[in-house]
Amino acid sequence: MIQRVQSIFLLLVAVSMGLTLSLDLWQQVGTEAGESFSLTALFLEKYNSANEVIQSDSKWYIAALASFVGFLAIISIFQYRNRGRQMMLNMVNSLIMVGLVATIFLTTNGINSELGLSDNGQYGIGFWAILVAMVFNMLANRFIRKDEALVRSVDRIR
Repeated sequence: MIQRVQSIFLLLVAVSMGLTLSLDLWQQVGTEAGESFSLTALFLEKYNSANEVIQSDSKWYIAALASFVGFLAIISIFQYRNRGRQMMLNMVNSLIMVGLVATIFLTTNGINSELGLSDNGQYGIGFWAILVAMVFNMLANRFIRKDEALVRSVDRIR
């Protein structure tokens, strides 16, 4: 029963994590020295006023968390026979996504506090894709619970 609506939502979670891995998460433009910053899932890059990379720091843990969320969503699709396990995987996925958002906030706020900027920068599509994935994950869990309630009610009738 892979064609259920919750499977579609879980697939959309995996697609959203793919967007998170491939698009910008955050940008800070217009610091005092003409420098700008860009955060992707893999790197934090510092650009000079000529838009050349002058420093690049690895942020592999953001990519690892996003990849793990997508992987868990794919695994959860194929756990349709065991709805309890599927709900547990989705709850773990939700916690990891909250950790991913918190990690990105801490990283960007750390940069802003180092620079002494009051502007928080702009969050990119990759960041918003995480929040969309959280909504899709919540909807998938809701429909899984509905399926479980339906199965239990049919078992009661027998």
